[in-house]
Amino acid sequence: MRALLSFLYGLIAYLASTATLLYLIGFSGNLWVPKSVDIGPSAGWMQAVGTDLLLLLLFGIQHSVMARRGFKRWWTRMVPAVVERSTYVVATCVVLALMFWLWVPITTPVVWQVEHRAIVALLWGLFGLGWLIVLVSTFLLNHFELFGLQQVFAELTGRPPPQSGFRTPLFYRYVRHPLYVGFLISFWSVPVMTFGRLLFATGLSTYILIGIAFEERDLLAQFGERYRAYRQQVGMLIPRVRSFRQTARKADPTTAKT
Repeated sequence: MRALLSFLYGLIAYLASTATLLYLIGFSGNLWVPKSVDIGPSAGWMQAVGTDLLLLLLFGIQHSVMARRGFKRWWTRMVPAVVERSTYVVATCVVLALMFWLWVPITTPVVWQVEHRAIVALLWGLFGLGWLIVLVSTFLLNHFELFGLQQVFAELTGRPPPQSGFRTPLFYRYVRHPLYVGFLISFWSVPVMTFGRLLFATGLSTYILIGIAFEERDLLAQFGERYRAYRQQVGMLIPRVRSFRQTARKADPTTAKT
């Protein structure tokens, strides 16, 4: 019964995270949703900036603190380890839902506005490409483990819990954090950049850079010299020329060692 309840909890968390991420796409791009980064009730400029900054700070604290190894060790004394990741996902959904609900649009001043059709189409294409990179990156490692579903399914079926190994498939051969690259591309590739959207993009981009620093510290602790060598060879967010050359040599049969 405990395993079944854990699985149902994990499944609900996974479905909630899927819905939340879909809403985040619409929210960040002013697409398809009734309230977004630029659409909704307005307020005084100072109140709007203060509210939006607090929401971004809340997201950054929750998302970073709950992902740290030390917090997980403490947290799993109260929460079963099998649903630790699902609980993290639920907490993220709650914080993002608060952002969607309480965010105050700041539509002036307009930082930039692109009107040329070809450039507008290019920017929307990059916006979509960014979210596609995010999606593909989750599957390149382990999508269902990332969102906690694999852990609760393993518990339900009596299988051993999944072990996280060090792998560098596809995008990870060129940059260490392609998922974050996708987010950054989508946040900044918009034809109209209001002050509120600039605040949103800057705040989440700052969180990403801070989060990477903490995440890499954990990865070094987990994988040691293997990750240290990987970090020296592969760029964090921007591909290095050497990464392309190394990949090309591996793909060229004439360079294979005998």
